[in-house]
Amino acid sequence: MTADISPKDRFITVYGRNPVHEVLLDDSLTVDKVVIAEGARGEGIREIRAAARRRGLVVQLASPDRVKKLAGNGRQDQGVFADVVAPRMLPLDAALNSDASRLRTVLVLDGLTTPANVGMILRTATAAGLDGIVVPRRGVASIDPLVVKASAGVAFRAPILKAFTAGEAVAALKADGFHIVGLDAEGDDDLFTAHLPEPVAFVLGSETAGLSPDVAELVDTWVSIPMAAGVESLNVAAAGAVVCFELVRRARA
Repeated sequence: MTADISPKDRFITVYGRNPVHEVLLDDSLTVDKVVIAEGARGEGIREIRAAARRRGLVVQLASPDRVKKLAGNGRQDQGVFADVVAPRMLPLDAALNSDASRLRTVLVLDGLTTPANVGMILRTATAAGLDGIVVPRRGVASIDPLVVKASAGVAFRAPILKAFTAGEAVAALKADGFHIVGLDAEGDDDLFTAHLPEPVAFVLGSETAGLSPDVAELVDTWVSIPMAAGVESLNVAAAGAVVCFELVRRARA
């Protein structure tokens, strides 16, 4: 199946001299390739070359413009990037069409543009054992070194599902029989008592705009997290953690 999957849906691209050096030093990670810009010099580049040799990797050279394009961040690539294998990352449609996947609990990120929030959600959802976290290509922070850092490296091992937009992802999940749940402070049901049949997909929207309109139209149940002491809402990463471990609690009940 992986032969038909785009490299962008199999690898996490890490750019910058320190992040690339760190992944090369982590023997638990599989690095597919390292690319350095022609003419790049300095101690950091020497360390990357040495770490690549230790792994038996042949460093590839490319023009600085090519490196900027492939790294996806022309201001911070520092003339180097590495593609790291993410063994649990798949396109959402491939996961839904695979008998082996058997997705039951999924998070969908919608409009989350802060890398720290995305990274923390990946870490929490993976720790809670969710089957998938949909990280759309559009409208959500890309999985870059900032996201990886916020996830404490868990992003490489997280069950990430790729889709173009959150709207397309939710539509596909709903068509596959998922119960779509939206998290909102004005939700009709209490998260801890609502009836949430599996398979279930929770959608987490941005703290300012909430869910995008095309996603909101597909929601089956709106739930809220009970708040005390006049607190209106939680940071989206904290709210995501509450959702993840409520699903753990239900699975053990």
